[in-house]
Amino acid sequence: MDRFDYIIVGAGSAGCVLANRLSADGRHRVLLIEAGGSDRHPVTAMPLGFMAGLARPQVDWGHASEPEPHLGGRILRLPRGKMLGGTSSVNGMIYMRGHARDYDEWADMGCTGWSYADVLPYFRRMERSWRGADTWHGAEGPLTVSAVRGRSLMTDTVMAAAAAAGVGYSADLSGEMQEGCSISEATVDSRGRRASASRAYLRPALKRPNLALVDHALVTRVLFEERRAIGVEYVRQGAVRRAIAQHEVIVSGGAYNSPQLLMLSGIGPGERLAEHGIRVIADNPGVGTNLSEHPMIYAEYAASPGTGFLHELRLDRAMLSAARWALLGTGPFASQVTSCAMLLRTLPTLDRPDIQLMVLPVRLDARLWGPGIGKRPADLFSVMVIQLHPKSRGTVSLRSADARDHPRVSLNLLSHPDDYAELRRGVAAVRSIFAAQPLASLISHELRPGPDARDDAALDDFIRANLRLTQHPAGTCAMGLAVDAELRVKGVDALRVVDASVMPTVPGGNINAPVMMVAEKAADMILGQPTAAAVSIRRPHSIAAVPA
Repeated sequence: MDRFDYIIVGAGSAGCVLANRLSADGRHRVLLIEAGGSDRHPVTAMPLGFMAGLARPQVDWGHASEPEPHLGGRILRLPRGKMLGGTSSVNGMIYMRGHARDYDEWADMGCTGWSYADVLPYFRRMERSWRGADTWHGAEGPLTVSAVRGRSLMTDTVMAAAAAAGVGYSADLSGEMQEGCSISEATVDSRGRRASASRAYLRPALKRPNLALVDHALVTRVLFEERRAIGVEYVRQGAVRRAIAQHEVIVSGGAYNSPQLLMLSGIGPGERLAEHGIRVIADNPGVGTNLSEHPMIYAEYAASPGTGFLHELRLDRAMLSAARWALLGTGPFASQVTSCAMLLRTLPTLDRPDIQLMVLPVRLDARLWGPGIGKRPADLFSVMVIQLHPKSRGTVSLRSADARDHPRVSLNLLSHPDDYAELRRGVAAVRSIFAAQPLASLISHELRPGPDARDDAALDDFIRANLRLTQHPAGTCAMGLAVDAELRVKGVDALRVVDASVMPTVPGGNINAPVMMVAEKAADMILGQPTAAAVSIRRPHSIAAVPA
């Protein structure tokens, strides 16, 4: 048995940050355990290759939902990265923080120290922003944040139509105006490579002699003496091994795997654990509850021939672009394919945006085309209509006492009627924008939801049949329910959870950046260092809601 000061379970976004920060001063021996393997692969590094990365089963946990009762029994795939960097190594790289009110709400719920003024210093600490250092941003952190630009992205056209439809402009959705239409930002470095948590935080830290990494290792349980966590048991290459933590065990498996590991270790709803023959260490009913996700539907519009990004996917152009990316780190394959990002309040009475729109100047099933491989597909605009603050809540529970079995994930999507109404208003916002010039002259007709989906009943039918997920699960070991405001698991000692599962509500935007912020702040807590002082900022202000 090896002995360390800290053991971190999971080398995803949070685990990589923790491994770096806890080992930084050289005083502590840190062990990082990851079930997957290397993240070194061309489709992982290339920003435009992220869809191919998601399709590789060897780097995915393979989770799926239970049949969803409000979606006609549909079973949804739940991709989660199983490799160094976790999902940050295969995600869409969009950088967002959410709204200041999201974090103030956490503080209002009793999560002391988690208001926006409290967490802003940690966002700044981790950033190497293209904007430079200012009140809202950092310029010396490990995580590179770049602007999404490209001549084929139709950014000016889409933003002009949004303005004509009444959507206000924001120069910075993480700044003083945290709603409206803005250019997209992505975690892509200066060489055009994905800036995953592994690349930004873990690779530099692995040079330190006090940080050890064990990959291809499945942690099966946390070990206890009485109620104190003392280490973990894991399986690697068929052998059962143990590692001992002198100070703390930190679980960073994500919103599905973290509650599963806690329950396998005897922490969770006592009656449910007993049903699986698991000895209860702490009856903690908050573990596995409060699952929240950002539901999403796609709208699609048929576009004029030659419009958008498909031009770049002709085989000869794509081969040149791939070479340009490999040699120079520039060109259309070195960034994301989003025209812009919009955070909208679809009702003027709301205190923050309820809908996010991501406009893609390309069809979702886009592929290479050209002589010998197929003719050019029809040009489309696709729009992700994302509900930011769903009221429906789900659960994660055990399928068995075997760590190799997938957990049961019941998202319970659309169980609250308000979720339908918000998504309908999101569709109305999209229709308003695409009816405005100069976009309207490039569009021949609406494909999805389509001209027949006009009244509430028809739109609800479309939503039920087509609802997807953005892969932003959160809340299953939430502060106030399963852990305290310092992320310590209730009912035991020397055990914390640090990942998206501790979020009491899911922030209103892509959550990779908030996950890394949580880990940055947690590192100070774990080391017993004073947390960064809350900053005095001008409160973000609002603009008029988009016409519905």
